[in-house]
Amino acid sequence: MDKYSWIDGQGADLAAALLHSRQTILPKRLAAPGPDAAQLQAILAAAGQAPDHGCLLPWRFVLVPQQARTALGEAFAQALRERDAAATPEQQQQAREKALRAPLLLLLVADELGGDPDIVPAERLVSAGCAVQNLLLMATALGFGSALTSGKALQSRALRTLFALKEGERALCFVSVGTVQSRKPARARPVPAQYVATLVPGQGVQPWPETGGNANEDRDQPL
Repeated sequence: MDKYSWIDGQGADLAAALLHSRQTILPKRLAAPGPDAAQLQAILAAAGQAPDHGCLLPWRFVLVPQQARTALGEAFAQALRERDAAATPEQQQQAREKALRAPLLLLLVADELGGDPDIVPAERLVSAGCAVQNLLLMATALGFGSALTSGKALQSRALRTLFALKEGERALCFVSVGTVQSRKPARARPVPAQYVATLVPGQGVQPWPETGGNANEDRDQPL
């Protein structure tokens, strides 16, 4: 049996169910237990299946274990002071507390300059996005909730120093994973007609039909 033949059968239905079930769960709604060692390995391995032009591996994840959360919290507070010298002690404490939430916390870092200069930053960011989506989907498949979070602190001197980011590296987002304590109703997702169009000879770019299918077939226009 071809190793990809599962796509034509039940596997496609399972994949669709997984894709449709992924939902952002804010870190404050994620609690212990987080993934165990085997589950964490599976989650991280999923990221490695992302497309990667030139095999540059232009991204990496940094695990932030519990014993490093205090240092991260201080970096968050320092980042706040960098951009707002008048930040109150209460605001700085709130910034620190953001580091103490979900049981599993990762930082996603992209390398926009290293390796082949012909592979532009946009391609590298696409690869990083695919990697983190794979990671989120595996976490969902294992029964965990997850979220991506960003913010101005990602580009601060304090955070770049803490994570020893090099020139050309950019912190893209934090990834939080844990057991769901509560969730909001799933939001309405966009449908293909909202983000797909077809280039039709002589007519330019035409909207995708609301009912789906091939836009040219619906308009009886040959390609």
